[in-house]
Amino acid sequence: MNELSSPDRDRLEATEALRLEQLWRGGFGDEYTSRNRSAGEHRSPFWRSLQTRYRFQRVLEVGCNLGGNVQWLTPLLPPRETFGIDVNLRALVELRRTMPGVNVVCTQARALPFRDESFDTVFTIGVLIHQPPETLPTVMAEIVRCSRRFVLCVEYFAPELTEVAYRGQTRALFKGDFGRIYRDLVPSLAIREQGSLSRDQGWDDVTYWLLEKSA
Repeated sequence: MNELSSPDRDRLEATEALRLEQLWRGGFGDEYTSRNRSAGEHRSPFWRSLQTRYRFQRVLEVGCNLGGNVQWLTPLLPPRETFGIDVNLRALVELRRTMPGVNVVCTQARALPFRDESFDTVFTIGVLIHQPPETLPTVMAEIVRCSRRFVLCVEYFAPELTEVAYRGQTRALFKGDFGRIYRDLVPSLAIREQGSLSRDQGWDDVTYWLLEKSA
């Protein structure tokens, strides 16, 4: 099979990115928000332990939805140093109302509106799995660009990028070895921690990777 030319790759990436962003902006994303209102309610020990060990002070969550993770970080960080972005405006309106201490921006992950190295830590929880292969490198590169030290991802694991059927949608969920993919993209990243998180810990049988940028 012939490889796509660079303009064709760019067009395919843009097409897939827009398709998924529109999906999550609309009713499909609203339904996800409704289903996952209690997501994160038992995750306090994970975030408290991580912040105690690494002492990050300014964080960005890419794909924050209703704030199931940033709710635990905000009390641990200086005022107004917790940020979240999402494409679903309804979720962000509710997050702004319930957690006024969190800075929220409605924007896509592939073009983050922040300067280089704006945050100690940039993280995703169940967001990279929803990036098709064409857009995943762009999203990862943006996350690395905006972090001055740590990149954290908590995602479904598979040895190779593997599509999984997801609520009647195609190319909307992929398991993968996201720590390895990050390091393939940016070899200077070092994996500081990697482990499993389970349902009884408030997660969904996922793997987490904490990567650190070289000095």
